[in-house]
Amino acid sequence: MLGLTDSMNTNLTFLLLGAGSRGTMFAEILAEEYGPGTLVAVAEPNEERRTKIAELHNIPIKMQFSTWEEALARPKLADVVVNTTMDRDHVGSAVAAFKLGYHMLLEKPMASNLADCIQIANAADAAGKVASVCHSLRYNDVYTAVREVLRSGRIGDIVSVDQLEAVEHIHQSHSFVRGNWGNEGRSAFMLLAKSCHDIDILFDLVHDNCMRVNSFGSLSFFRKENAPVGAPKRCLDGCPAEPECPYHAWKVYGNPEKGWGRSVGLTMPGDALKQALQDGPYGKCVFQTDNDVVDHQVVSMEFAKGQTVTFTMTAFTPFGGRRIRIHGTKGYLEAATETRIIDIHEFWGEKKHETIEVPAREGGHGGADPLVMRSLIEAIETNNPALVTTNLKNSLESHKIVFAAERSRREGRVIQLNELDAQ
Repeated sequence: MLGLTDSMNTNLTFLLLGAGSRGTMFAEILAEEYGPGTLVAVAEPNEERRTKIAELHNIPIKMQFSTWEEALARPKLADVVVNTTMDRDHVGSAVAAFKLGYHMLLEKPMASNLADCIQIANAADAAGKVASVCHSLRYNDVYTAVREVLRSGRIGDIVSVDQLEAVEHIHQSHSFVRGNWGNEGRSAFMLLAKSCHDIDILFDLVHDNCMRVNSFGSLSFFRKENAPVGAPKRCLDGCPAEPECPYHAWKVYGNPEKGWGRSVGLTMPGDALKQALQDGPYGKCVFQTDNDVVDHQVVSMEFAKGQTVTFTMTAFTPFGGRRIRIHGTKGYLEAATETRIIDIHEFWGEKKHETIEVPAREGGHGGADPLVMRSLIEAIETNNPALVTTNLKNSLESHKIVFAAERSRREGRVIQLNELDAQ
């Protein structure tokens, strides 16, 4: 599907900028698939996380840095940068790395505003290096199979598409209320931080230019006025709603062996974990934090040939994943990433109905994250940038749709995409 070889060897070396949950995952992918030692340097302000990566890859102390600025102040340390810094650090770190001659895997979103995205894309062009934005859904086997059906013409021309991103209510509370992406001033608006994946895959599947966008959404539930009566600002201070509230911190983080706490280092037992929740952001009442990003949003798009596309992001689901429905002139398709099932109904000829079960694959985003890394490595080693479908040019176009949608939500009007080209 991706045209990738079965070889899992590489002579490339890597520098990791940012050892949060995503950076750690890519470090583990490199260790598991290509061997410890492929990652030769790491920059991360949190000493515990930095040390964990250093031990995994046997990185000497002289190649461990507290900040990305320190790492990129040195002469080139590796062949490839894995850039998983915070969103607002992407432009500075990416531009600096390209100037030093690094290839790059850049975590989505490209940057927090369109001007910075353009600056990153221009820096990559000037450097002539292979760069991939981590839009993992393009490499997800379910979407790969959907793309193949669409390109085969089985359901005719696309007329309309509907996609749901089910964030899942606990995930929302962890990442987008209590966590790093809950406040736009520290990260980015929700559609950019979480759902540029989705806008990108819709742009890819429709395979045409988006012409105009309309969007609605708000922060409806995780607000101070919705706090239970008598709820303290921290869950462990004796909340009367604990028996019924699904977001009580001890319910979400109390088991250090599993759950969302593992992604942010809340793996200590007993009293130490309680103290971490008392002192840190993950012990706060979800109705009494400084979060301001939306918890639901709808985006409507019109493409060049009149195709209409809707996207819904919502926190309020009991499951996580994506569900898509595609209405074609000759048939209908629906798919779900969590079940890995694709249903196809053909209208013409024999009016076939087919159900495809996509085999499970190990790894994040349904096995897509290892494929993101593998495609980048092969593109570099074979000097064939076309193996990277999520290059900066493609990502910039889908990011424009995201920025247009957020402008529409804030200004209450339809946004023509060419308005962004005039900036």
